[in-house]
Amino acid sequence: MFGAVLYGKIGNSLKDKKNKDTLLKMSEEEKMHSAVFGKYADAGDVTLNKFKIWLYMACAHILGYTFVIKLMEKGEDLGIQKYKTMLDEIPEMSDILDDEEKHEQELLNMLDEERLNYVGDIVLGMNDALVELTGALAGYTLAMQNTHVIAMAGLITGVSATLSMAASGYLSSKEAGHKDAIKSSIYTGVAYLVTVALLIIPYLVLPAKSYMLALLLTLVIAITIIAGFNFYVSIAKGRGFKKNFLVMSAISLGVSVITFGIGVIVKNVLGIDL
Repeated sequence: MFGAVLYGKIGNSLKDKKNKDTLLKMSEEEKMHSAVFGKYADAGDVTLNKFKIWLYMACAHILGYTFVIKLMEKGEDLGIQKYKTMLDEIPEMSDILDDEEKHEQELLNMLDEERLNYVGDIVLGMNDALVELTGALAGYTLAMQNTHVIAMAGLITGVSATLSMAASGYLSSKEAGHKDAIKSSIYTGVAYLVTVALLIIPYLVLPAKSYMLALLLTLVIAITIIAGFNFYVSIAKGRGFKKNFLVMSAISLGVSVITFGIGVIVKNVLGIDL
């Protein structure tokens, strides 16, 4: 029943007729499944968790309905093996299994959400910010040794890099003949700017002399961003999580280590003490 209500709410919120019809059909199928289980379980009236429905709807608006639907379907896949043990107890289970394993997956493949077409632009912006800014902040940390000064330098670097990245993304998309070059550059720029803002937070809130702790927290935030984004892509696009997560983490941390060393060398060679 939770799936039926959620699919129905998401479907009714969409303007695209194909996607709306797809979700409303899934909602009706979930109602039928629920009716079958309810008949054998003698469950009576089912009370749904309104907060859970609100939470999933909020995720659908923020992360996209495709992500939420595929996340739910991924969870249902875990129950398929248990369903198979009930074939003798519930005659209708064969039809339910057929829906779960074939028809609903075909419906999911029909879903077409705009933001998923720009995942590449988001990856470009986010990955560049992670590599460039974690590296820059690591270098600034040893060179400046003051969280407030580092935050100022990081903000200037981050904002200017955001504008540069967005402009480069627009020119690149336009040169490639893409019709939505402006939208592509916006996705790239916003992903870059949001990542910059998150990475700089420790330097803004910690005391001036806690620069090493700020760097450690920034690296933790960077790994968290990488994990969160790769989890999103693994669900929404059906890609592997582990390999992409390890590659992105290794690149970001590797650049940070190198620039941290450069910061040490520059400080000692130039003899500058801020």
